Amino acid sequence: MNGPSLLQAGKALLLRDLRLLWRRRGDAFQPALFALLVVVLFALALGGEPQALGKVASAVLWMAVLLAGLLSLDTLFRGDAEDGSLEQWILAPVPLAWLVAMRVLSHWLTSALPLILATPLLGELLHLPHDQLPVLLASLALGTPLLSLLGAVVAALTVGMRRSGILVALLALPLYVPVLIFGAGSVARSAQGLDAIGALLFLGAGLVLALVLAPLAAAAAIRIALH
Repeated sequence: MNGPSLLQAGKALLLRDLRLLWRRRGDAFQPALFALLVVVLFALALGGEPQALGKVASAVLWMAVLLAGLLSLDTLFRGDAEDGSLEQWILAPVPLAWLVAMRVLSHWLTSALPLILATPLLGELLHLPHDQLPVLLASLALGTPLLSLLGAVVAALTVGMRRSGILVALLALPLYVPVLIFGAGSVARSAQGLDAIGALLFLGAGLVLALVLAPLAAAAAIRIALH
């Protein structure tokens, strides 16, 4: 009897993740609420002055999205490790790297995509200049999947450890810094009237490389952690 195809296995895992998230709807709103809290705190710290907020709006939004994704990173594989699902992943008739990629996709869909969709509203709260919004959205669309892929490798490396939340953050932040630099830097170059394509191309190249290597590295880390 033939085993499930890659698409069937990926669809089943995505649907399972979405059903579990629907049962914990309160957890689904945590990244968005955290990002909103970061935006509000920055606005209060700068006194709500439109000119001052507009200068740092893109950097604040990038930081809010990055920190919101980092908030849920430790739980990327931990629940599956605790209930034994990761062992079933290894025994499944599909590559472990494919299942890891599907989990990263579900993480991005539930943590980063809602924030990208809310970026125009958050930008209005920070008085983001309207001409910077397209570049900001493009940088987030390229950068946030890259953050999720890099974070998956770190989460896989620490999946066998207990209470590794701080360790995950310490390991992930150095990997996140270049993405933040190119992401926020592309918007800054656009605001200065310079060409932002170069920074976006770097993000795109990093995303393609991570799509190929990150699931393989995370799968290898999971095998090592479980054995």
